[in-house]
Amino acid sequence: MVAMFQEDNGTSSVASSPLQVFSTMSLNRPTLLASSSPFHCLKDLKPEERGLYLIHLLLTCANHVASGSLQNANAALEQLSHLAAPDGDTMQRIAAYFTEALANRILKSWPGLYKALNATQIRTNNVSEEIHVRRLFFEMFPILKVSYLLTNRAILEAMEGEKMVHVVDLDASEPAQWLALIQAFNSRPEGPPHLRITGVHHQKEVLEQMAHRLIEEAEKLDIPFQFNPVVGRLDCLNVELLRVKTGEALAVSSVLQLHTFLASDDDLMRKNCALRFQNNPSGVDLQRVLMMSHGSAAEAHENDMSNNGYSPSGDSASSLPLPSSGRTDGFLNAIWGLSPKVMVVTEQDSDHNGSTLMERLLESLYTYAALFDCLETKVPRTSQDRIKVEKMLFGEEIKNIIACEGFERRERHEKLEKWSQRIDLAGFGNVPLSYYAMLQARRLLQGCGFDGYRIKEESGCAVICWQDRPLYSVSAWRCRK
Repeated sequence: MVAMFQEDNGTSSVASSPLQVFSTMSLNRPTLLASSSPFHCLKDLKPEERGLYLIHLLLTCANHVASGSLQNANAALEQLSHLAAPDGDTMQRIAAYFTEALANRILKSWPGLYKALNATQIRTNNVSEEIHVRRLFFEMFPILKVSYLLTNRAILEAMEGEKMVHVVDLDASEPAQWLALIQAFNSRPEGPPHLRITGVHHQKEVLEQMAHRLIEEAEKLDIPFQFNPVVGRLDCLNVELLRVKTGEALAVSSVLQLHTFLASDDDLMRKNCALRFQNNPSGVDLQRVLMMSHGSAAEAHENDMSNNGYSPSGDSASSLPLPSSGRTDGFLNAIWGLSPKVMVVTEQDSDHNGSTLMERLLESLYTYAALFDCLETKVPRTSQDRIKVEKMLFGEEIKNIIACEGFERRERHEKLEKWSQRIDLAGFGNVPLSYYAMLQARRLLQGCGFDGYRIKEESGCAVICWQDRPLYSVSAWRCRK
């Protein structure tokens, strides 16, 4: 049963919300304006009409891109460029990044052209800018604050009475979470444990900053503490580097990390299908499986899907059988082998891993409309910090979801239902988040003044929503013997 934990406190943005635009339009409705409408007429559209027309143009353009009709796609992109704006209203901003992503996908279909255009591009590895954008996301959204609160509460409850605690952070980018945990352990009636935190991150500088902040806090509180940095990408992690010792009570925290393994699984599946087809070239069914896994042949059906009024929901891809996931399963099995007392997983609760472009476009339009709407209600449109988050974080995610395929497509967000299946198959059992933890999360949202957010409970897990749109899930797990 789904139980709402936050009452409706009023939503000041409902009237202008892009989510309302989505809900009031039919995806197979007739064109709102003739496609040949002069650009100066398009500029005179009211915001709601413009929002509907932008969605129509994006869907039309995606269909042309999927079918290879580049001339028609180019015409749609030209109209989009006159209406979309990264500093406009919510729908204009969303459309700007989806327009860029669709154009990028077209360019990628011409490898020579794409490489030539990017040959002289200066690639910088600006760690401080990456840290800054993540910090802006942390400050502008309550998502990570709620995730960290629920994760810490699950760890504290699992570690009650333990004298030696080891926490593994699979994305050690934000010290605020562990500063709060150190302080909470210090307040335990039985006193703090000997605490060791292992942080995994691909940037050494990030781990150094993390270590400095945590060691400083532990020394101030006189808590026995160690920090173990592991520099490297998670998909190449050797679990032996985590240095889990006998006698330690282990906790694992994964925040927005597990979905990246799905790219490796997809790449492996493609190679296996290709090999099987080479060994059996007359096997038509094998060829069909290969094409469907590539998401290329299936795109021929996208036009029919949109004409039939496809609407994103949990009944689409999430109801399909769970595919075999080699790297994901292997990683979860390796973590299970470490016997953690608790593992807490935060993931985007969205279905952005569909096999076709149209599936991913529709689902991601809904999700990012909600995220951009969150910012619209709290941050001025002219804010440079807002533009940075939208461009460098959400814009890059949109581009990856829409423009990339194969191993390059890393943003493969899936629903809680699928993650629960995978984690369960790896030998973990769900640990329901406590009522007290959910109550604290609700109070955090209320205390921060974030109207429009909801926390609902699904099978003992927390789902963070904007209005009624699920955005992120937090779930806790323990090893089944």
